[in-house]
Amino acid sequence: MANVSFFLLEEPQVGSSVLAHFELACLAAARCFRQKQKCLVFCQDKQQAEQFDELLWQLPIDAFVPHNLAGEGPVGGAPVEITWQAPQRFSRQVLINLADLVPEFHTRFHQVIDFVPHAEELKLKARERYKHYRAAGNQLDTQAASSIYEN
Repeated sequence: MANVSFFLLEEPQVGSSVLAHFELACLAAARCFRQKQKCLVFCQDKQQAEQFDELLWQLPIDAFVPHNLAGEGPVGGAPVEITWQAPQRFSRQVLINLADLVPEFHTRFHQVIDFVPHAEELKLKARERYKHYRAAGNQLDTQAASSIYEN
């Protein structure tokens, strides 16, 4: 059983070309790194994984987060690993889910971070994920997106 935290996003900034939950996921990955927790960022597909990888490279130099796409980087991976496929090994504490569905392997993680975007279509998908996590017996909590800045 995992502890699943959903972060509720507010209306995105006008003119923002990046999905707000991707930006928040970058902050969550950075927080995991600062807290010395290895995390896996699970994406919908390879294109989304590459987009997220690029976002992490755009963080300010003083906020650098060591990361890699699955199969790249050092043996054992960087502290933040980005993938769109089920991992081969489960040596990480935190799963950050950016996919539309609940990853079948989510129970192998102590903590799962998921998002409720502001866009109605994405919000409906988040509600379905919430129901799935709940039916699987996970501990659930919902927080304002701003709370991710507090740690």
